[in-house]
Amino acid sequence: MLRITRLPGLALMLVALALLPAAAQQVTITYWQYEYATKVEAINTLIDQFEAENPNIRVVHETFPYDAYNQRVAASVPAGRGPDVINLFYGWLPLYIDSGYLQPLPEDTFPPEEIERDFAPMVRAAKMDGRYWALPTAVRTLALFYNKDLLAEAGLDGPPKTWDAFLQAAESLTRRSGNRFQRLGFGVAPTGQDHHLIREVLFRQWGVTPYSEDGRRVTYDTPAGTEALEFYTDWITKQKIGVANFFPGDSGYREAFMQGLAAMIIDGSFAVGSIRNGARVNWGVAELPVGGPTNERSNFGSFWAHGITRNARGAKLDASIKFLKFITSESAMRYWLDTVGEIPARAALAQDPALASDPVFGPFVASLPYAHATFFVDEAGQRQVLVDAVNEVTLQGVAPETALERAAQREQQILDDFWSKR
Repeated sequence: MLRITRLPGLALMLVALALLPAAAQQVTITYWQYEYATKVEAINTLIDQFEAENPNIRVVHETFPYDAYNQRVAASVPAGRGPDVINLFYGWLPLYIDSGYLQPLPEDTFPPEEIERDFAPMVRAAKMDGRYWALPTAVRTLALFYNKDLLAEAGLDGPPKTWDAFLQAAESLTRRSGNRFQRLGFGVAPTGQDHHLIREVLFRQWGVTPYSEDGRRVTYDTPAGTEALEFYTDWITKQKIGVANFFPGDSGYREAFMQGLAAMIIDGSFAVGSIRNGARVNWGVAELPVGGPTNERSNFGSFWAHGITRNARGAKLDASIKFLKFITSESAMRYWLDTVGEIPARAALAQDPALASDPVFGPFVASLPYAHATFFVDEAGQRQVLVDAVNEVTLQGVAPETALERAAQREQQILDDFWSKR
């Protein structure tokens, strides 16, 4: 006799779920990045596309203010909370790796030889201890943003190509009323991108390699390094084309430029989206000027990368790998370029002739071959070292030689502290 047992509804549901293939079960992963409007919008669109292609995976996107970002990571990941996939500045990788926040990328999905073949050379900065820990959607370099109309009014035929021409333009475009600036010839921003300008552009143009090849020693504390620092601080103390981190209207350097209150700024390709959407002026982009004893081109290259945290396991790890592969694909990079303005991290896309000849993106692409990605072990601390050196010279009257010597000592201590623990 056939015996039929009636299972309660919950039991029937559990049996049905157990019989479903694993691929059909829903998985939710969390992605974190800091708050930056164009990036937030771009990731939201990419998440929508990813979820449409992978209906069994849901991606929760959370953002936090830049200044609080690392604190949130430090409070969450070690406790088993927070993101499965995280966006981080490449200069934070040593901190994140040593703190145990990340797991290395699986080499079967992200073979190192393919990364080194397909991605821009600077991406190798994401490799530590022989493993890759993160990959970017985009890379960026610095360029000179300039107000076309103001330069034309000053009788200048296009953007300055040398530092001498830059200073002449900046001085002629600066407007003051007494001690107050009504318009800056240049938005001087040591805490913005200018500390990178000093480290990877001016030092090198003055013939100084800022660090030893292994990244363990500070090497910019030289007479030539002092000349490079003084060349920059003279913009504030002698040419008086601006004041460090002060901008008319109590805004940031980028906002001052967009409002026509700063004739020129140095910024990254990541700023293109914001400037394009918010500028009230007719603006253009040019490669950074050349100068110094070498008269050579140099630039700072950097990137924000996506890593997988140690908390992603099992189905969440599989979904995180799939999501990371998607947001570092060629199609994602093309979309990122159009919406955010950062250069594709894959070399083949960055070498597209149409991109190289683009009046906005072309200068950034042109600088990729000579861009240097600083190996930071403590990005915030190392940044502050040069910011303090500038402030000592411009606010306290310290001699550039003394300020640079102090900076080198402080930064060497940061490097020594890091390497002594490895």
